[in-house]
Amino acid sequence: MKDPATPFDDPKARYQAGLFGMWLFLIALAVLFVSTILGYVYVRVDNGAAFIPEGAPPLPRLLLASTIALLLSSYTMQRALAAGRSGRRQQGSWMLATLALAIAFLAMQGMAWWQLIAQQMHVSDSLYAWSFYVLTALHAAHVLGGLPPMILTTIRATRGAYTERNHRGIAYCAMYWHFLDGVWLLLYATLLLGGT
Repeated sequence: MKDPATPFDDPKARYQAGLFGMWLFLIALAVLFVSTILGYVYVRVDNGAAFIPEGAPPLPRLLLASTIALLLSSYTMQRALAAGRSGRRQQGSWMLATLALAIAFLAMQGMAWWQLIAQQMHVSDSLYAWSFYVLTALHAAHVLGGLPPMILTTIRATRGAYTERNHRGIAYCAMYWHFLDGVWLLLYATLLLGGT
């Protein structure tokens, strides 16, 4: 006897279920990042001027450059999604651009860390240093975690796999990536304001 059809036999139903799952996942991540930022704000306010040690280096300018790269990657991701939704071949080019910008973001973040370490700002030196490294590492870890699905999506997009009827992979990837972009803007603003 044939099993009855399930809602997930329908591509649209699978897409809607995937969207629901992604939203739940992003809400859980939002709780993590918001609680971490609130913890930083509490510690920063509670310690006042003592939070920033005398002679502590300012935030590296590379963080601004990495922010621009991340913003550009959100733009290219959105273009890839638009191309995927309409089945256009440019989806692959836009995904490759997004992947390159994601790697550039991580590289600049790493160079910013090395600049601070070269200026003798180590994670165990102060709450200021510890907070900076933990917040940026938390975000970088989630960017790294997003690279495998992005690479897989990029490979599929370069083959023109996404169409108007099936663009789930690229849509989920775009949701995650835009979320990380928004989180980074909030983190960067928090670090800038907390460093004054």
